[in-house]
Amino acid sequence: MELRALLLLPLCFPALQAQPPDAEERQTEGSTLSIQCPYTARTDSQQQKAWCRVRDGQCEPLAETTKPARYPYTNTATKGKVTILDDSQHRTVSITMTNLQAEDSGTYSCAYLSDSSQYIPLRTISLIVFKGLQAQPPDAEERQTEGSTLSIRCPYTARTDSQQQKAWCRVRDGQCELLAETTKPARYPYTNTATKGKVTILDDSQHRTVSITMTNLQAEDSGTYSCAYRYDSSWYIPLRTISLIVFKALQAQPPDAEERQAEGSTLSIRCPYTARTDSQQQKAWCRVRDGQCELLAETTKPARYPYTNKATKGKVTILDDRQHKTVSITMTNLQAEDSGTYSCAYRSDSSQYIPLRTISLIVFKGLQAQPPDAEERQAEGSTLSIQCPYTAGTDSQQQKAWCRTRDGQCELLAETTKPARYPYTNTATKGKVTILDDGLYRTVSITMTNLQAEDSGTYSCAYHHNSSWYIPLRTISLIVFKALQAQPPDAEERQAEGSTLSIRCPYTARTDSQQQKAWCRVRDGQCEPLAETTKPARYPYTNKATKGKVTILDDGLYRTVSITMTNLQAEDSGTYSCAYHSDSYWYIPLRTISLIVFKELHTWEQDTLSVQCPYSGLAYGMGTKVWCRREGQTACKTVARSDYPSTRHNSQALEDRTVIQDDTQKRTVNITMQKLQAQDSGMYWCALYRGPELIRIMDFQLSVSKTSAGTPLSGTASTSLTTLSVTTPPPSSNVHTFNILPGVLSILFILALTSSVTLCVRQHKQLKRRGNRQAEDTYDKPEDIAQLDSTERMESPKDDGEDLKYVTLNYKSRLSDEDPLYCNVERSQAHRKPEDENVEYAIIALKQLPTSEKG
Repeated sequence: MELRALLLLPLCFPALQAQPPDAEERQTEGSTLSIQCPYTARTDSQQQKAWCRVRDGQCEPLAETTKPARYPYTNTATKGKVTILDDSQHRTVSITMTNLQAEDSGTYSCAYLSDSSQYIPLRTISLIVFKGLQAQPPDAEERQTEGSTLSIRCPYTARTDSQQQKAWCRVRDGQCELLAETTKPARYPYTNTATKGKVTILDDSQHRTVSITMTNLQAEDSGTYSCAYRYDSSWYIPLRTISLIVFKALQAQPPDAEERQAEGSTLSIRCPYTARTDSQQQKAWCRVRDGQCELLAETTKPARYPYTNKATKGKVTILDDRQHKTVSITMTNLQAEDSGTYSCAYRSDSSQYIPLRTISLIVFKGLQAQPPDAEERQAEGSTLSIQCPYTAGTDSQQQKAWCRTRDGQCELLAETTKPARYPYTNTATKGKVTILDDGLYRTVSITMTNLQAEDSGTYSCAYHHNSSWYIPLRTISLIVFKALQAQPPDAEERQAEGSTLSIRCPYTARTDSQQQKAWCRVRDGQCEPLAETTKPARYPYTNKATKGKVTILDDGLYRTVSITMTNLQAEDSGTYSCAYHSDSYWYIPLRTISLIVFKELHTWEQDTLSVQCPYSGLAYGMGTKVWCRREGQTACKTVARSDYPSTRHNSQALEDRTVIQDDTQKRTVNITMQKLQAQDSGMYWCALYRGPELIRIMDFQLSVSKTSAGTPLSGTASTSLTTLSVTTPPPSSNVHTFNILPGVLSILFILALTSSVTLCVRQHKQLKRRGNRQAEDTYDKPEDIAQLDSTERMESPKDDGEDLKYVTLNYKSRLSDEDPLYCNVERSQAHRKPEDENVEYAIIALKQLPTSEKG
């Protein structure tokens, strides 16, 4: 029922062509909206016009004109509080919407009704209706300590009547919480003052300024405030809006700088202050925790002279230079646990500190931790060349280094010496790394030659901060691939998930069997080796290597490389090459394949199949997704597209029974196929449409099985005495048949086995009593034959003088989907004999025992 309601929902309102709002209208509650929507000569003036509220892309018509005669030129309609007027002479639609309320906020469109019964927007607006005080973001932030006084001014223009009442509002949920308001003044005097509690408001109409004073601020006073004027009996229009923050102890302030230091080093910073800060006030160095000042060092309240005031506490020294109005901080022997937020501050009164400067301090061990800001991909044997600029804050005389980063440590590969003032460049070479520091252009250049796969890792250009610490200038992630000669795939391998890929790559006499062979995944023309043979001796002829789920075997006698890749997954799809190592860094392909790993899907006719196809990458997310059925080697017939999803589900055609949905937020394509048929079996692609090309995301092999009542399933259970053969119907919706069959078969088998054992025991006893008595070869009476029927018990033969040779039981059942399956073994339990069951009797053949064997 819910699904039906969802499907019928789009029919409730006419469709409206999607269009983003081209204007925003802000109105107070109770006011009237008046807008005009012009239309061009291309729009028929006789077409009906409407005022729509837009919800989920649908037009909810609030008012609509009737289809007018050619004349008159205007057409008016009113519905509720909306009036619409179509002036065909001036080709304009005018809308009036009275007594606006907050719940009227939303998106609206002037539109005309097209011939296809669709509304085409002429103009779309976003309407915001606010209560009390017009919504306005703060245009300033005021930061005050507890107990202090806020003083602000709010100028107003000539358009604002100076006689209008002015107010100081605390803004909560768009409402004006009135703290103080002027009375409606006479023409003179020019000023109008009012005081309420700790707030004083003064309206200076001569200078057209409202002044606010708010004393003894407390932390709970933090919030948003507005100077406003009274618009009518109940509405206020803001003149100025501020965000007030009242803090305890230390004023909250985000760090304005970041200082990065190595362990054991010394932090030295300066905090200037302005003439507004009394140089006699005490200065402090605070560690900021939860907005509080954890005092590390503080100056004493100095006499007028001397000009400097210095204090030391632990490893912190603070110096206040009143002549240059600067506070200098020195913090020695930094450790990793010193990392945090710090402030230089001055004491404003007996208990409050006001920050002068706030920093974020990071103290690192060894080499400063820094994520790579670039990735460099290079082929083996190539040369890496990068440049690392540094700013004026880095001394060009400091030693520069090229580090390989391991566990946050700098593994030094090359370093410049401490240069003289001239020349401007400083070069050093160590092994295959050359570093050049150009002090003139403030750039460090790195050259690293003959790259190998084992050189892959993280590297940093850095400068020597002190005797043991390096500060990174630039960090890169280096990936070195073995180069692979470009070759298009010469075959396509299709494998199910979880299966094993096995291929052979022969090579000719021109290829040295002693050369190393590799199995590469090809990305951007590079060989990403998954497994590689070692360089073998002349003998033996085979060379084998295993890495992860890949095994490579080079048979030098038959000149063949064999690859085995187990437990394949969808993400293994890609291009692969068997290749041999031609020299120190190049691979030559022997054979290149395109591997497609698909998911196997098994289901029954009339079932519904749901498939999820995840994808990654921005390019995939923005494109049209396609569900197609493969035809031939390369062609794929489109079944459904995400830009034209099917919604019918009532046709026998596969296209009408398939729905595709692209969830771009979760990056997943959802496909649903209903009422599946056997002919729907085949290979399907989930693909990105990049017209006219399809880029496969995932492959699926679909198998749809038919269900029929006569499909046999045979099972055989055998021992040295018994052979059992059963015919059963195929799987269907009546699954209880399968639940009964195992029980019936077990009973039959146990009965046969029990009877056989009983016969053997009784025969042995009678042989002992009768001596050399000749036994009959067979039992020729029907009642003496062991039978299994729905109403008869299995009985043992009357003559036990012969050994049991074998027992054959055949049970055949041809049940319909509704009939139960049962078996009665006692004559008293049977009420009827099912007509559709046929139980054949058991044949027991006995052979005569030799006289010597009878006891």
